[in-house]
Amino acid sequence: MKNRVPLWLAVAITVCVSLPFGLWLNNWNLPLWASFIVWAEYFALGAKPEALKIMVPAYVLGVVGAVIIVTFSVFLMDILKDAKLVTAGDLAIIVAYFIGFCVLIYAMKWMPVTGGQGTLPFFNGVSMMLGVFFTQATGWVAANLNILGTGDTAKYLVPLLAGVGAILAGLLGAALGWFNVTILFPRQVAEKRSSTPS
Repeated sequence: MKNRVPLWLAVAITVCVSLPFGLWLNNWNLPLWASFIVWAEYFALGAKPEALKIMVPAYVLGVVGAVIIVTFSVFLMDILKDAKLVTAGDLAIIVAYFIGFCVLIYAMKWMPVTGGQGTLPFFNGVSMMLGVFFTQATGWVAANLNILGTGDTAKYLVPLLAGVGAILAGLLGAALGWFNVTILFPRQVAEKRSSTPS
């Protein structure tokens, strides 16, 4: 295969195509760093559209698993109230994450899409959701909490909102990977045979 457009140019174009999603949507901006990680996943899994059939569901499962675990930690914070090791809520988070990740990783054996090539996007889904949650990297949480208020229900929605942001960023990243390869305009080149004297 030979590319009609050089990789350096295709990558620069793809980055510029992604920027409006992180700059122009105000409180609804997506965390582009999560998109770029999923974009790299596309290349790691072979840079072919069929990779999306493994990548997207495995990534989404990872995000959903992390949302459930983080929501469990919020629930434990209500139960454990003032219990802490060093800072407020740390004991609840440690207990919830230990139990939650034991269950989630063990459950991978029943989720065929998370094995083999699906392992990387699954773990990236987990890490991107946790990254969005802990850094509050999107305006999703702030914008929606203003609408929902700050009561007990709202704090349980924070992990869900972070998960939605992580999923949308991941879907953008998958699209960016596909777009990047597509605008290379690859073409099949005939293999040259060396002529040997007979």
